[in-house]
Amino acid sequence: MARSPTPPGAKDKARTLSPKPFAPFEWMIAWRYLRARRAEGGVSVMTWISLIGITLAVFALIATLAVRSGFRSEFVGTILGANAHVTIYSGGEVIPETGRIDRTISDYEGMAARIADVPGVVRAAPIVRGQVMASQRDRNAGVEVFGIAHADLMTLPGVAESEDAYGDLSRFPEGIALGSGVARELGAAVGDRIKLISPNGVKTAFGTSPRINAYEVVYVFNTGRYDIDRTRAYLPLSEAQSFFNREGRADEIEVMVAEPEAVDGLVFNVTKAAGELARAWTWRDASGGFLRALEVEDNVMFIILSILVLIATMNIVSGLIMLVKNKGRDIGILRTIGLSEGSILRVFFICGAVTGVVGTAIGVALGCLFAIYIDPIFSFVNYAMGGGVWDPAIRGIYALPAELHLSDVMKAVGLSLGLSFLVTYFPARRAARMNPVEALRYE
Repeated sequence: MARSPTPPGAKDKARTLSPKPFAPFEWMIAWRYLRARRAEGGVSVMTWISLIGITLAVFALIATLAVRSGFRSEFVGTILGANAHVTIYSGGEVIPETGRIDRTISDYEGMAARIADVPGVVRAAPIVRGQVMASQRDRNAGVEVFGIAHADLMTLPGVAESEDAYGDLSRFPEGIALGSGVARELGAAVGDRIKLISPNGVKTAFGTSPRINAYEVVYVFNTGRYDIDRTRAYLPLSEAQSFFNREGRADEIEVMVAEPEAVDGLVFNVTKAAGELARAWTWRDASGGFLRALEVEDNVMFIILSILVLIATMNIVSGLIMLVKNKGRDIGILRTIGLSEGSILRVFFICGAVTGVVGTAIGVALGCLFAIYIDPIFSFVNYAMGGGVWDPAIRGIYALPAELHLSDVMKAVGLSLGLSFLVTYFPARRAARMNPVEALRYE
């Protein structure tokens, strides 16, 4: 018997009537499978396990990225808030009488003025530095003294804008400013007088005798860095020159720039303006090793936590494989009544993808809340552990910081969703290729 010809336009009509991808009925079938009870062939327990696993993995990833960003920001901020962005010092000249190399700067005012004229430089301040013994009553501490002009000290945000500082910085020309760690070590407060003892003091016919001067504490600052607060003190420049035998000279020029992160591009111009014997030492040179180690640690932590996210998403595969096995009869019936392989694939893909999306969303919410409320969370943990959880002498900063960045959140979201969708595709594809005859053979 001859087959009747296909009416014109029938194929186009059939193509027009085919459902669009992710049609409402596909979402409905997927939703019924997700909320089905175990007695009905569902795998709700596995779904919950997958959901919780992805949530915890994403939460851990965002929390770690936030703490990493906060730690680096806090570390760099405290460095730039109390230290020079670029330090200019002299390569040294040989003194004919003694044969020693003199590395002090005699024309420090002229050099500072030339450096300050370089585009991008905020200020250039002459500095006198020396290490002394500080003493009050029966308590002593090793201190690094910075001699600096009052106007220049006011431009240091870590000192002049310290939230935990106390005293009157306007009285700085009359006394000494101490770091909070030094003040605590000496038991000194504003108004007390402390002694500074330098072994390289007064030169006499019988040699050099130690120099001992007493200064009133007029200001106590807190830069946020334990190692700075524990060792640093500031004296007026003229007083420091007299105390360290630097009359008319300075040890170095402290340079602050507008963009500290781009300091490498200014080093050449600053050094050229300083003169032939000038040498430069940037904040990156001083802390570059630590920053590089921190960057390597960040990359390693991200890889480790990415593996945790991958392990969590693999639970989706287990759940979907069980779901496909339990729903073999349903797949055969759906294929028999006309659902295409693509529709079956999308149904099971939705089952796995929804778990990944919901778990990711909850994990992002928990991670963001952790970063926002890290201070009370850390305080509670410290209280529950009996205190002493965070030692600033080891960590260098006084509290666990966290800084939330959109790029970090998007990185975590992209990784979680990408892995969830990828691992979901393969069991969904297996379900789509199931032979309906084999699925219904024993039904």
